Amino acid sequence: MDIVFIAGFSLIVDGNSTRDLLKSAFGIPLKGMEADAEYVFADSMEGAKHFGVWPLHQAAEACFGKSEWPKNLPVPQATIEFEVKDADAVAAAEKELRAKGHELLHGARTEPWGQTVCRLLTKEGVIIGVSFAPWFHEKH
Repeated sequence: MDIVFIAGFSLIVDGNSTRDLLKSAFGIPLKGMEADAEYVFADSMEGAKHFGVWPLHQAAEACFGKSEWPKNLPVPQATIEFEVKDADAVAAAEKELRAKGHELLHGARTEPWGQTVCRLLTKEGVIIGVSFAPWFHEKH
């Protein structure tokens, strides 16, 4: 597996207190702070391509297609996504991880917003994704 960079890191939360803390106490420039927005993020901080605050129910939807996190799995606290060079590399990473005996939350798939990703969960409750987000590779 050839990791190009860390595509993003997100805290996984239940409620708005952490996002409000990050915005008010730490001054993190979070976008999406409208009253009805649940996922908030910063994409203009030096040293981070993407930093997010991901509601637990959205993480459950992304991994399992339902809003409840399975009771038989550790509740995730954070997610980190490692970027690879293209969508085929995500599929190759999935095969490599499975060959090494790792159980994945889901295999390589392309999300509605265009990112291709596969994810696994560590015993400590961290979702690790192998990702290809085309917008990170576009030449400007």
